[in-house]
Amino acid sequence: MNIESMFGELLTLLIMALALGMDAFSVGLGMGLIRLRLRQIFYIGITIGIFHIWMPLVGMLIGRLLSDTFGTIATLLGGTLLILLGVQMVFASFKKEDEPFISPVGFGLIVFALSVSLDSFSVGLSLGIYGAKTFLTVAIFGIVSMVLTWVGLLVGKRFQKWLGAYSEALGGSILLAFGIKLLLPF
Repeated sequence: MNIESMFGELLTLLIMALALGMDAFSVGLGMGLIRLRLRQIFYIGITIGIFHIWMPLVGMLIGRLLSDTFGTIATLLGGTLLILLGVQMVFASFKKEDEPFISPVGFGLIVFALSVSLDSFSVGLSLGIYGAKTFLTVAIFGIVSMVLTWVGLLVGKRFQKWLGAYSEALGGSILLAFGIKLLLPF
């Protein structure tokens, strides 16, 4: 393989990773609008990065065995999870309780990470069929999504201070809108 084709493949993977990581950025932006400590932000980014490694890896490994239908199901499931989380955040913002029903800690963090990484599973299916370099692909996907998650969380945290009580409703609206975008083909 020559230098030009290696650079072209690396650039293609980086562009795909940025596209897949934008949902992590968007969700990070919405999650950053709830009160999070920097330690939580660090762990959220790491967890979402790990899911963006694991999900395409599993997709690549079984990509030769499954059809495009499974990728569609993964996208529908991810969109539905984001809608449910967004609705929950909007409703929680109107309650006087400080603790949301699902927070980005423990099981709630797994749900968040899974919802934003399901699309990378379906991309992994396609890449597995085309024989992409597994280690390079999943490393780029994981690193880019982790960094974009951190950027989204930090930007959201900054806006949370300005928006005050409305920040959780806005964050839920962002998750809700992104979930609807995943479900509607436009």
